[in-house]
Amino acid sequence: MTKRNIYLEDVPLAEARAKLQRALIAAGRAGPLAGERVPLAQALARVTAEPLRARRSSPHFHCAAMDGYAVDAAATVSARETLALALRLDEDAFPVNTGDPLPEGCNAVIMIENVNQADERTLLIYAAVAPWQHVRLMGEDMVATETVLQVNHLLRPVDLGALAGCGHQNVAVRRRPRVVIIPTGSELVPFERAPGRGQLTEYNSLILSAQIREAGGDARVTEIIGDDVTRLRVALQDALSQKPDLILALSGSSAGAHDYTAAAVTDLGELHVHGVAVRPGHPVIIGMAADTPIIGVPGYPVSAALTGELFVLPLIRAWLGLPPSEPTTIEAVTTRKIASPIGDDDFVRVALAEIDGRIQATPLQRGAGVITSLVRADGLAHIPRFHEGVDRGAALSVSLYHPLSAIRRTLMIMGSHDPMLDLLATYLRLRSTAARIVSVNVGSIGGLVALRRGEAHLAGCHLFDPESASYNISYLERYLRDEPVALVTFAQREQGLILPAGNPLGIAGIADLRRARYVNRQRGAGTRVLFDYLLGQHDLAPDDIVGYEREEATHLAVAAAVADGIGDCGMGLRGAAEALGLDFIGLMWERFDLAIPRRHLDTEGVQALLETLNDADFKRELGAQSGYRSDETGQRVV
Repeated sequence: MTKRNIYLEDVPLAEARAKLQRALIAAGRAGPLAGERVPLAQALARVTAEPLRARRSSPHFHCAAMDGYAVDAAATVSARETLALALRLDEDAFPVNTGDPLPEGCNAVIMIENVNQADERTLLIYAAVAPWQHVRLMGEDMVATETVLQVNHLLRPVDLGALAGCGHQNVAVRRRPRVVIIPTGSELVPFERAPGRGQLTEYNSLILSAQIREAGGDARVTEIIGDDVTRLRVALQDALSQKPDLILALSGSSAGAHDYTAAAVTDLGELHVHGVAVRPGHPVIIGMAADTPIIGVPGYPVSAALTGELFVLPLIRAWLGLPPSEPTTIEAVTTRKIASPIGDDDFVRVALAEIDGRIQATPLQRGAGVITSLVRADGLAHIPRFHEGVDRGAALSVSLYHPLSAIRRTLMIMGSHDPMLDLLATYLRLRSTAARIVSVNVGSIGGLVALRRGEAHLAGCHLFDPESASYNISYLERYLRDEPVALVTFAQREQGLILPAGNPLGIAGIADLRRARYVNRQRGAGTRVLFDYLLGQHDLAPDDIVGYEREEATHLAVAAAVADGIGDCGMGLRGAAEALGLDFIGLMWERFDLAIPRRHLDTEGVQALLETLNDADFKRELGAQSGYRSDETGQRVV
């Protein structure tokens, strides 16, 4: 039986980095890499390995800076506005174009528009010119032997032009750091192959290799190594034989029975760290073998990406001779309470928007396996260790993934989940650069509460009122009594029961749910409000429904639970059922509205959104979706 691993230690982030740095120094691997020569045309975004000096002056001769006539300035001193001076063509004045060398004996240029031609051989001028007027002197830009670019400089397009202008055809740049990535795990399959049940797509290597290439390194990904310590040891030995600058072993770094990375590193070299006090990304391994650093990267994608940001990218920059990256950091106000483990540095991905003059940060769904949080994040908030978290409304330090200008034009939509909000976001991007949409799912009531707190620009809601048999208006009066709000229809949607393909239990309606395992929506969701109403219409109580307490946050999550056999039935949208090949029984059509505080109505972003709602092409495509009608889309309700 394989002995279960344990963490050797759980060190603070700063100490883990220090241990890695000491190991690199001891191995002589801490400084910038050696240089290599590359053609100038291939040098963009490379880092100079030596100071670059001008090999020739630029320009390397005195040349005309204007189209006109080259002259000896001393010969023009008698020219007056009231007394023209005659110059003989090709004797006193010589035609030149911009960039032409000055003829011998000339030291100035008269612009062509300041000359009148008396005849074929005679020019008239009405003002004297000073020596070297309208002339680019030799070496005006760069003088031979002058340092043009310093060592450890990241080459930009303009730098390439400067180097070409002073005589360089190739340039010495830092060698790209070479990284070998070894994915491990018997459950993993390459992303090119569809996974079967119990298999997972391996994409962490894609994320990390892209991070490395973007930072200026080269990455090679090996075949996937199964959960076998011998095979992993052989793979590491093969990687070491290639003399890379860094080896990354993906997953297998935790403390499970099949986590062999720590043992394999110990067999081949020295293990310096096993477990770092960060969340996510706790089970990081740092070791050295054959003077090569080996980092064991956690298997969950959010942890893997953060490990790349915290450990791998700083190494790449150091080897390239670049200073540590300094992302733009801002202070934002959190819209949610965030609980953090007191002994760890906690990193939280957030969505950002400027609302009423404040940048607000809404934490995205947490969990080391939630890769969509990587895609949707506008920034990374850091809660230092020894803090238990932050309360709603507290200040957060956030490193930006997008320019601040993009954050300032963000429209934050909180509330009910609707997949077609993504279609709206697409059309808005195609129509206008005035705004972009960020949508956070908190349920219909949660969206109205967010508006009341000033945490969103808009809220999506579909809250049925049994007393008036209408949607949303009574809830605005209940939750936003003191906030003038406009209500604009987004779409009519078909709600119903989502069932396994073939409807094996023969469910025909709400009355049949006594004999089914139900998958519910979260408290405050409009679908749950509607479901509770329908239960009452059929004399059913929540206690009569098996699984009533099981909650999912979106229509698609409900459909996925039914498709996976976790439940026999759930309530949601027709489109969610059809997306996963499930059966659907329509129960009623509902109105999904966007609630907008009137103080936001005249802003450029909201106006662009309202115009997009009324775009004929958008309404046509929205109405073509299964379970949607768009004939009232864009209309003001109140």
